[in-house]
Formats: sequence, structure tokens, C-alpha cells
Amino acid sequence: MEYLEFNNGDLLPKIGLGTWLSKKNEVFDAVLAAIKIGYRHFDCAYIYGNETEIGRALNHAISIGLVKRTDLFITSKLWNSDHLPERVEIAIRKTILDLQLDYLDLYLIHWPIAFKTNHEQAKDATDLLSLEEMPLTTTWLAMESVKKLGLTKHIGVSNFNIPKLELLINNSNIRPEVNQVELHPYFQQKGLLNYCKSQGIILTAYSPLGSRHLINTDAGITREEIIINIAAKHSCTPAQVLLSWGMQRDVAVIPKSINPVRILENFESLNVILDNIDIERIENLERNLRIAKGLYCIFPDGYYTLNNIWEE
Repeated sequence: MEYLEFNNGDLLPKIGLGTWLSKKNEVFDAVLAAIKIGYRHFDCAYIYGNETEIGRALNHAISIGLVKRTDLFITSKLWNSDHLPERVEIAIRKTILDLQLDYLDLYLIHWPIAFKTNHEQAKDATDLLSLEEMPLTTTWLAMESVKKLGLTKHIGVSNFNIPKLELLINNSNIRPEVNQVELHPYFQQKGLLNYCKSQGIILTAYSPLGSRHLINTDAGITREEIIINIAAKHSCTPAQVLLSWGMQRDVAVIPKSINPVRILENFESLNVILDNIDIERIENLERNLRIAKGLYCIFPDGYYTLNNIWEE
């Protein structure tokens, strides 16, 4: 296993199992298969709706001696409807209970977007809270509090750009330790990656293989001739090339799968070492193509826009 190191010396495995869109009746077996293969990093979120089943799998694996709790790195995320400071501790405690754990290793603000309490899915603009009504800095102070309580070892954010990271850094006692964002060869985020490295913030890539679910097309990065040729050169799969590329940039990757063969294939990307020529060729695939845009919270007359989510 390869790791990224937190400022306090804790280690984050470079590859983890993503659980977004993993159905309740499938994720139990997927998590167990991943643990048997060697995964120790699992990425979860309240809004995925499957933390109870993941918790059953983690508890079973620990109880039969497959793994110790201290061997695992478990991430979860604060959903948009729990940004009020009094809601943050309630939310993390529910996640910890559902996952059958005593603490999390990492807790993230899922989006720089706030909904009204008890409005998990925004139906229209009236379900939203603006960032003037519910400042990110206020939510972040509550995140600091749950860390101080020992409910999570580390805290961070997801889908944050540089200005929003700087806002937290300049108005906090504990700076964000991780930023989880969309990152793949079509959307390489070099500026954000360099900024996070300069600030000691670990970057985690979701959708590291791209996402046909979001882009609604059969085309994909794994079908790119450049990627296919690099895979042939290294006697590996296109997916392994993409995951290795991410990890060689000192980024953690969390590909999602429920298929044991794919879960193993993804894990074995740790054995693929790309050379400088491979890296340069992959850099040529940059399209500045953001797939996960946050359209679910953009309404006529609503507060959120593509510009103020991603640029401001």
C-alpha cells in the first residue's frame, strides 16, 4: 500500500473504495471483498443512503478478525441540510452509529452549499440557505468542535475551490486537511492541486475514471487511444493507468465498484508505474471538463449558480 501523510503523521491510503451509488443490497459484499483484497480506505457519505449496510460489513470484518479498526481509514461527509452548527454533531454521531464505529478518521463538508434543516433534497429555491445566511466559516467552526470531541481524527471539505479554501484557512483554528474533488485526465485541476500541496492539504479524487453516470455517454477516458496504448505498454488495463496516474500525482483515488473483479483490478493499479512520457501524454487529454457541476441545487431565482459554486 502507498500512503499520503497528514501533518500529524497519520497515513491515508492512496487508494480507497468509493461507495456512491452502491446499492444497499450490494455494498455489504463489496466492502467485505475489498477488505479481503487489501483495501483499508473506505469513502462514505450520509447522503449515499448506505452507511448502515457499510457499517454491518465493517463490523463483521472486525468481529471475525479480517481487520482491526485501527487498520481502517473511514471517511464520511456532512450533508448540505446539516450545515447549521447545532446540526453538525448530531449528523456525525448518526454516521458513526450507522457505521458501527467509535470515531471517523475523516469528516468532510460535502459541498459548499447549504439547505434548510430537514430538506435533504432541494425541490426549489425555497429549500436553500445562502452562504450569507449560513456561512461556511460558521459550519467549519462546528467541524472543528467535533474533531476536538474526538468524533473524527481529521476534518476537511469536498468540492471546494481555492477562494473557499482560503476563506476557511483565514478564519479557522484548524485548517482543512483534505479536499475531495472531481479529478481525472479530462479535468486535471493542476492549479488546485498545486495550491493544496502548498498548503499541506491532501487532495482526494472522486470519479478518477470519469463518470458515464453523470456525462450520459458511452465515450470515456478508458477508451482514449492514449490510455489504451499506455495500458498495452505496461500490460495493464486502462483503468489501472488512470488510477496510477492519479496516485503518482500524490492524490488519493476512490474508484467505486461492487464487482469483486473490478475491485481487485483497481487495487492492483498500485503495481503500475508510469514514466514521464506516459504522464506527458496523459496531460494532453485535459479538456477542462467538469462532470459533477452541482446542478441539483441550481434553481431560477435561487442563490446558487455555477459561477458562485465553482469560481467565487
